[in-house]
Amino acid sequence: MAKKVKSRSAVQVVVKKRSGAKVAVRPVARKAVKSKASITPAKSAAQKPARPKQRIAISHHREEDFKADGLRAYAKYRDLGIAEASHGLAQAHVIRLQGPCDPHEVSKLHFHDVEFQLVYVLKGWVKTYMDGQGETLMKEGSAWTQPPKIKHMILDYSDDVELLEVILPAEFRTVELKA
Repeated sequence: MAKKVKSRSAVQVVVKKRSGAKVAVRPVARKAVKSKASITPAKSAAQKPARPKQRIAISHHREEDFKADGLRAYAKYRDLGIAEASHGLAQAHVIRLQGPCDPHEVSKLHFHDVEFQLVYVLKGWVKTYMDGQGETLMKEGSAWTQPPKIKHMILDYSDDVELLEVILPAEFRTVELKA
């Protein structure tokens, strides 16, 4: 029969003989071991400047915040304040694509020079084309990431579509391609 006894250094097991006398105490758990990962000296400030401290960004829905001043003329954008709060690390906005969809204006093959891009369908649906993926219908609740510089385009969308888009970094280049 084994009886568990807790000590500060480790959990131990006290083994008793059938007579009831204690015989041995042996550890059953090891002490916490510090990681032996190689520790490299911290980079100097000259090598990698410290990013300014991020701040909290709060954005509440207001219809008047949707502006037609973004990347596409057929879309209205509601900036969520992430670019300013993160000092350019990321940007996030809600996009309303204006219906009805005009494929001559919308369906232009392009890519974004970004590190990360995520799109989440808040409302409606959008049909996309992504190089290597083909055509995909994304509906309310669907999400996708677009790897850096992937060629893509919008093929069609519902009149009520709303998308949440998160991009790193906040400032990036878009390159339109000939299909």
